[in-house]
Amino acid sequence: MAVCVPVRDMKDTAAFAKLVRESSEPVTVTKNGYSEFVVMRAEDYDLMREEVAKARLLRVLVDADRSYEAGDFVGGPTFVSSMREKYGL
Repeated sequence: MAVCVPVRDMKDTAAFAKLVRESSEPVTVTKNGYSEFVVMRAEDYDLMREEVAKARLLRVLVDADRSYEAGDFVGGPTFVSSMREKYGL
């Protein structure tokens, strides 16, 4: 179940930290009835960042597969040669 608390509840930091720790979902903090920010456990944040990174990598791999299937690529030696020429290596 979503947890939503007013910003004033953050004054009791120990109680607020306990609420966040024990919540199975992120805690939305409101100010004047509007969402101000979201607080979540560090391990949940780390997992979320990992999933986002995986999604980005998957998107790059899918794009690479599409380019390869369309014949839109160059071989390794050609690529290395063009990079050497371009950057004077």
